Amino acid sequence: MTGRKVEDHALDWAIRVADPDFDDWDGLTAWLEADPRNPDRYDDATVAIAEARDRVAALPVHTAPAPATPVQPVPVAANDAGAARRGYWRWGGGAVAAMLAVVVGTSVWNGRSQPYAVETRPGEQRAIALADGSQIIMAGGSRVTLDRANARVAVADRGEMLFRVRHDAAHPFRVTAGETTMVDLGTVFDVKRDPQRTRVAVAEGAVMIDPKGAGLRLDPGQAVVVTGGRSFRRERAEDVGGWREGRVTFDGASLSDVARDLSRQMGHAVRADASVADRLFSGTVDLRSLNDDPALLGRLLAVNVRTDGQTWVLGGDR
Repeated sequence: MTGRKVEDHALDWAIRVADPDFDDWDGLTAWLEADPRNPDRYDDATVAIAEARDRVAALPVHTAPAPATPVQPVPVAANDAGAARRGYWRWGGGAVAAMLAVVVGTSVWNGRSQPYAVETRPGEQRAIALADGSQIIMAGGSRVTLDRANARVAVADRGEMLFRVRHDAAHPFRVTAGETTMVDLGTVFDVKRDPQRTRVAVAEGAVMIDPKGAGLRLDPGQAVVVTGGRSFRRERAEDVGGWREGRVTFDGASLSDVARDLSRQMGHAVRADASVADRLFSGTVDLRSLNDDPALLGRLLAVNVRTDGQTWVLGGDR
């Protein structure tokens, strides 16, 4: 099937879904899932139709004289696959066709994008309610970029955030973190974006990682660490989102990574000396139990902790 035919098929679905009597949701879902590019094509088609409709509505209205002979409707065979599209074009005539051609050919989606960023300070948590009914809960020191024109996309710029997504097979929720793209399949999932890697952990439902490439599916209790957008390492996902209650869980994380995460979650600067920076740690740190006590953190991590001004420094063995 050529690219042009697929685009036409997307337009067919968008037109059909706009019909109040549309009820072939299973067929639409099957088509969307048949090719990872189809959801993007469908979104482009729906946006293009909306643009064309808006522009036609803005055209000046001219009253034409009544024809001498009434125009008779053109009969259409019941099994004519093009009937829906031809019926649609009749309402707007050539003006819609011309405008839609312009819209489709000029990346209309990019023109409609209205991005904005939300950030949290270290130690702060914030919940964001999206227009589609989804929710994002942000950990401290995090930043997410959203789009006022499309509540179904997000960019995890840095830090950690928990997504509670209202599933919509026709408009999948997409999250991008660096070079990694993930699509929800009806989901609660956590995304942690560090400078070198992205970790995705699923609590409910499922997430498709890199749908146009590796196509990894994560189910509840599963996680993946993505490095450089191409290296994937599967992990277990325990206590997903536990950081909301002050529990930070690590699975073979370097102490430099532990220090960075604790700084973000606590709002208190922590760093690891070079002598222990690469040492690995697995376990859960209950931030509420630390009570501003660096010695207790040292016992948990099996290192010495000294203070350097306002910074806790992870050093050599205890």
